[in-house]
Amino acid sequence: MRILSRSALNRFATSHSDAKGALDAWYHEVRHATWNGPADIKARYRSADILPGNRVVFNIKGNRYRLVVCVNYAAHMVFIRFLGTHAEYNRIDAEQV
Repeated sequence: MRILSRSALNRFATSHSDAKGALDAWYHEVRHATWNGPADIKARYRSADILPGNRVVFNIKGNRYRLVVCVNYAAHMVFIRFLGTHAEYNRIDAEQV
C-alpha cells in the first residue's frame, strides 16, 4: 500500500516520542501489505475499527493513540486523516476527518 503522508507520522513522533516505534512498525507493515477490502485489514489488525467512507481507525501503542486513515482499495493507497491521543480522538468525528 502507498501511504500518504509519512511526514504526518514523523511530525507526531517528534512530539510523542513514545509512539515512534509503534508508528514505524505500522508504517512498514502497511507499506508491504495488499488490502483489497476491509476483511484484509481485520485479518491482520483485529482491533481496527472499520467505519463508513472507507475509514479505518487503528489503535497505536496499546490504544494510547488513534490513527484514522481513509483507504482507496482500488488504487492501493492509504491517506492519513488523523493522528492523536485517545482524548483528542474522542473530540472528532472520525467519519468526517
